[in-house]
Amino acid sequence: MKPVVAIVGRANVGKSTLFNRLAAKPVAIVEGISGTTRDRVFADVQCGGREIILIDTGGLEIKPNSSLDQKIKQQVGLAISEADVIIFLVDVRDGVIAADQEIAGLLRSSQKPVIMAVNKVDNLKLESQVADFYQLGFGTPLAISAYHARGMNDLIRNVTSHLPQPSFIPTKTRGAKLAIVGRPNVGKSMLLNAILGEDRAIVDDVPGTTRDALDTILRYDGHEILLIDTAGIRRRTRVDTNVEYYSSIRALRAINRADIALLVIDASELITAQDMRIASYIREVFKGMVLVVNKWDLMPRERREMCAQQIKQQLNFMPYVPIIYASAKFGQGINEIIPQALRIFQERQKQLSDPVVDTFIKGAAAAHKPPQVGSKRLKIFHVHQAEVDPPTFIFSVNDPHLISTPYERYLENRLRQTFGFYGTALRFIFTKTPVRTSGERGDKI
Repeated sequence: MKPVVAIVGRANVGKSTLFNRLAAKPVAIVEGISGTTRDRVFADVQCGGREIILIDTGGLEIKPNSSLDQKIKQQVGLAISEADVIIFLVDVRDGVIAADQEIAGLLRSSQKPVIMAVNKVDNLKLESQVADFYQLGFGTPLAISAYHARGMNDLIRNVTSHLPQPSFIPTKTRGAKLAIVGRPNVGKSMLLNAILGEDRAIVDDVPGTTRDALDTILRYDGHEILLIDTAGIRRRTRVDTNVEYYSSIRALRAINRADIALLVIDASELITAQDMRIASYIREVFKGMVLVVNKWDLMPRERREMCAQQIKQQLNFMPYVPIIYASAKFGQGINEIIPQALRIFQERQKQLSDPVVDTFIKGAAAAHKPPQVGSKRLKIFHVHQAEVDPPTFIFSVNDPHLISTPYERYLENRLRQTFGFYGTALRFIFTKTPVRTSGERGDKI
């Protein structure tokens, strides 16, 4: 199970900048305007040799002045309740202010490990002011500059030292593990019941009805399948609103346990922003996926074709994903789900021989020249499939920085056109190989 690390602090102290720095990519929106981050943003991150789920939160106000501030406070509270470690971020230029002291009190009551990080320490003069933050009561404050990448190694070491020991949930089956994920009230529990053919889960129209973990073994056509219903692993705290935000963290943990995610959406709402976040995460952690458009019976027949095209367009960044239009209530499309998931599971076990992969990729590169930056062009020396589940390909190249996203997509599409890999993400790893001298033999592209 991947631990959760949440970045918490008041508005405009640099939480999103720190999030992007630790994630090593621009995921969160960064602006010099307080309140830019309203929803929690998450990413799968390598932290000191450990994989974590990193969460960025909106600016916390203990005494909200507006309904939006109240919602942000509730969302941050959910992040705190689900976190294993909290990074409490403050701004050295502001010094210790009342809002920081109030947040510190809230974090102490959470009884979670808290790392005190003082941001925007861009010079030695500002570094001398870091000691003022001892008074917040979280031990030695760390001087960092998220923008300039100062102090990141110390911060990562401190976070890693407080992470819980890796835990593993025993699985009763060696077959496929399927996580049923999605926003509240899209019909996940009813879908589980329809798949199982019995009332295994509680079904209700109230979001967040399910409270307990509902891992279930399904025997299907000689296969044992573990079904993970994310509608409800027990909540640590009672939160009556913003269940959607709470459920996303639980969904991330379930996705990490699974081989394949069944992402359930509501046909009447098509794909929402939250659905897209979950789908993006499924791709980011290289899982298989089936998109289940539930409540399709409520969609007027004259609108179905148009809506189906719209859903495909919204999911065009994952064109390999099968889409099933279903009604858990009436059993429509349910019989397609498990066969599709098993097919994806088999595709994730596919292993191509080294000569086949190497020859194919070099042929693809010869047909479409690799990208060039200035006078330097990407050269591919060797390619092999290193792992299955997920299918992982190692590219030995002259400079990994020369690979572009469009070219990586081109190589992926060519692999899929020839070898399938239906329904599953592929992992490409580019490693640097020293350029051979003119006296050495070897293929280059």
